[in-house]
Amino acid sequence: MVLLFTASFAFAAALGKDSGGQPIVIKSNELQADTKTRTATFIGKVVAKQADITIHTDRLVVRYAEKGGDVEKVEAFGNVRIVQENRIGTAQHAVYFTKDGRIVLTGSPKVVQGKDMVSGSEITYFVNEEKSVVTGTSNARVEAVIYPKGKERNDAAKP
Repeated sequence: MVLLFTASFAFAAALGKDSGGQPIVIKSNELQADTKTRTATFIGKVVAKQADITIHTDRLVVRYAEKGGDVEKVEAFGNVRIVQENRIGTAQHAVYFTKDGRIVLTGSPKVVQGKDMVSGSEITYFVNEEKSVVTGTSNARVEAVIYPKGKERNDAAKP
């Protein structure tokens, strides 16, 4: 149940899918566009915003498909922070693979909603399946902190 709130961090929404046609506004210190490699690289205090999702990172690389010019992959490098309402996801690296609708957060990834939190060595969200997988290692085990909601649950737990 707690893993479902990671769905809010679908880069897909931040990159145009189900956005209602709202524009993506990206601000950075520098933009390097390379037609040969089909990439646009935003560098320095990057802030990408669409609708109610904002992505902050040191560097954002958008790779376009060879045919059609659709977005193929988006990678965020360094101090990644994804914010939507009261949900915040953090990591050192994030990748959105558009073809299979998969988002992968690595580098001390953590997702927080209100007081609830989940972390591990890698957080993967499958956009089309609305499913999350959090994996750990011996050094970075999966950790979830879940606060019960509602007075009834709290009262029922009391002796």
